[in-house]
Amino acid sequence: MELPEFKVEAWLNKWEKSAQYDISQSSIAALTLEELMTLAGTTSEEFFGHLAQTPLDYGWIEGSPEFKQAVSQLYQNVAPDNVLQMNGATGGNFLALLALVEPGDEIVSMRPSYQQLYDFPKSLGAEVKFIELQEENAWEFEVSKLAQVITSKTKVITLNNANNPTGTYLNRQQLEEVVALAKKVDAYVLVDEVYQPLEATDYCPVVDLYDKGISINSLSKTYSLPGLRIGWSASSREIADLFRKYRDYTTICGGVINDALAVLALQCKDKILARNRQIMAQNMATVQEWLETQPRVSLVGGQGVSTSFIKIEMIQSDTEFCRQLLQEKGVLLVPGSAFDKPGYARLGYCCQPEVLKEGLKRLGGFLAGK
Repeated sequence: MELPEFKVEAWLNKWEKSAQYDISQSSIAALTLEELMTLAGTTSEEFFGHLAQTPLDYGWIEGSPEFKQAVSQLYQNVAPDNVLQMNGATGGNFLALLALVEPGDEIVSMRPSYQQLYDFPKSLGAEVKFIELQEENAWEFEVSKLAQVITSKTKVITLNNANNPTGTYLNRQQLEEVVALAKKVDAYVLVDEVYQPLEATDYCPVVDLYDKGISINSLSKTYSLPGLRIGWSASSREIADLFRKYRDYTTICGGVINDALAVLALQCKDKILARNRQIMAQNMATVQEWLETQPRVSLVGGQGVSTSFIKIEMIQSDTEFCRQLLQEKGVLLVPGSAFDKPGYARLGYCCQPEVLKEGLKRLGGFLAGK
């Protein structure tokens, strides 16, 4: 198997720790342990004191019963036993694709998107077809184009909903149309749902629409806990049983402490989401105000999602632009080339408000040659 460089991860691995103002990340500002405990109505002393005598063994291999129950309640049609704990959404995507894709299969994906969803199946020997998202169409996924490329050979449709990096999403009606097309050819629909919009009332997880729909999610983005590395797959029993076989080869467990913290977070999820809605609204207002002063920058895309894709008029390549910005101003963006869309940059605007304000100020100064 030959895998191409994972461009987003390679960029962040190289540069993120040297940034003074990291406005590249797609998570909503990470919670501290203390903040999580406060939202949950407990203290670190009480929580960890309760765990002090817990053996640090493998724990529950697929996630504790409490974890599986809490995750199942996020969906309408998922039994707790059909929830499998994963090493983040990346681990869930990896395992699902490994279990489903064989050489010669046909995959339909979207672009720009999370590179894993199309380059990993390609490395497994699949042919990948793309639905290209276009700025002039507000980065919307056009189901009519899917109807043109899907065939009887299509094995899996892989989607990122909401989309990283554009922040746009398929609403329930659009996803129902995707499912209807998938049913005609008996294809799976694998959806990375880590960027589930915070404000949308017309959003629906794919697992609630289709028995061959697979919802992958984690606590990393919407729930502000990327450091826990806890994600999951939610699916039908038949698919969960298939995944179990492959999971034994790739994942043992998420860890006793991380599982307990994940359960705590899911128990106070409403408070976490309320906190994150406030951060998102405040920061988007900051971005919109800043954009009004920037003739060389524009933003098209959805709101209520923690990632955005800005277009920048640049003299040099986007990669060189972002490198110079970091070196001269200490500000980190992800170049659009990491998503096969040069001329753009991922702006992770849901960082801490003071980081965003200073990062945008410095970005504006860099664009003005100051």
